[in-house]
Amino acid sequence: MSMLTDLYELTMCASYFDHKRNELATFDLFIRRLPSNRTYFVFAGLEQALIFLKKITFNSEQIAYLRKQGFKENFLDYLSKFRFSGEVWAVPEGTIVFPNEPLLRVTAPIIEAQIVESFLLNTVNVQTTIATKASRVVDAAKGKSIIEFGLRRTHGTDAGIKAARCSYIAGCDGTSNVLAGMKYGIPVFGTMAHSFILFFDREIEAFRAFAKTFPKTSTFLIDTFNDVKGAEKAAIVAKELEKKGFRLNSVRIDSGDLVEISRKVRALLDEKGLNYVKIFASGDLDEYKVEELLSKGAKIDAFGVGTRMSTSEDRPYVDVIYKLSEKMGKNGEFVPAMKLSQGKITFPGRKQVFRIKDKKGKFVKDIIALHDEKVEGEPLLVKVMEKGKIVYNLPTLKKIRETALENLSRLPEKYRMLRNAPLYPVEQSPGLRKMVDKLTRELKKAEHLD
Repeated sequence: MSMLTDLYELTMCASYFDHKRNELATFDLFIRRLPSNRTYFVFAGLEQALIFLKKITFNSEQIAYLRKQGFKENFLDYLSKFRFSGEVWAVPEGTIVFPNEPLLRVTAPIIEAQIVESFLLNTVNVQTTIATKASRVVDAAKGKSIIEFGLRRTHGTDAGIKAARCSYIAGCDGTSNVLAGMKYGIPVFGTMAHSFILFFDREIEAFRAFAKTFPKTSTFLIDTFNDVKGAEKAAIVAKELEKKGFRLNSVRIDSGDLVEISRKVRALLDEKGLNYVKIFASGDLDEYKVEELLSKGAKIDAFGVGTRMSTSEDRPYVDVIYKLSEKMGKNGEFVPAMKLSQGKITFPGRKQVFRIKDKKGKFVKDIIALHDEKVEGEPLLVKVMEKGKIVYNLPTLKKIRETALENLSRLPEKYRMLRNAPLYPVEQSPGLRKMVDKLTRELKKAEHLD
């Protein structure tokens, strides 16, 4: 994975090396702004980031390739012995976060800190994007089960695995992705395709065949021809299962007016004494559609959500960036650094984020402060790496999921509304504001910008 980087990371590092500039530096990884259709982010990807930092090396094949790109031998020799030796602070995975808050804070020799940038941005971007989208879907479902169904539409195999992981973190109850289930221990779910129904001469034969193979876990897809007629045949097979001591798990509808169909199917199943059979719905769903279905009284117990959630269709990325915030000065002390680019000003210095809660534990506001500043509230960033070694007990996926769901429950509902939600307040501390003002004046003077 060391070569999963942008060329300019390596060229900058080669120049640092050439000029014997490898002083310590601190970079903040954060999300610059909220898009119009998001009100918060669920931070994800920390585990993969830390494992990458722990293991990053350059092998002989990679060195040979870089030699062909024109890099000097002394720099290539440095890379052949490369190890990350820095310190990292991070927000725990599953935490709800907001714009401009440092999510990762990396302090390391400048070459080390620079060379890992692209991978860190890539993994945090995709996982935070999907976890945030899935969290919105889960919240809209109001306790109804959500299953991640998006593998076939995600942008590549790795994205498919990460979509399942991040959806589970956000509160989905499982995934259709078998490899993700095996790799991460996520519950796996599956039903059947329309092709299975069509392969048999009659719909009821398909139901009977599937029930024979999976008498304890069957879900029948009932809308291949006619949803109500399909439900009637499913009820027949369900009664046949009862006689053998089993129960049909659920029926699935994948098209049409899901509100009206679910009501008709629920009434039919209840009339036949099958009130235990759940109704599972799928088909181009997202948080807006789930909210609409439930508000109109759909009789749906669980949702299979695929493409729009697993690709975060309405916002397929977050504006995540990695910027220098301080560097080692000539006197051996850290000097704050910041950008003054219009619309892209960054906060200088080493920082901490403090979260203020009310007496019931609900989030009130966040304060971005200097790391050693006295500020009320709970500090969010914790040390996760020291001298290149992980010093943080990586939580289980189940624990990360619990963190995400607890965070969501503590974020007041007004900030979670899908439409017209107010912005959650994130403030700068007095110390940070003072540093920003002072450094702005000094930089403008030094660069003759006044």
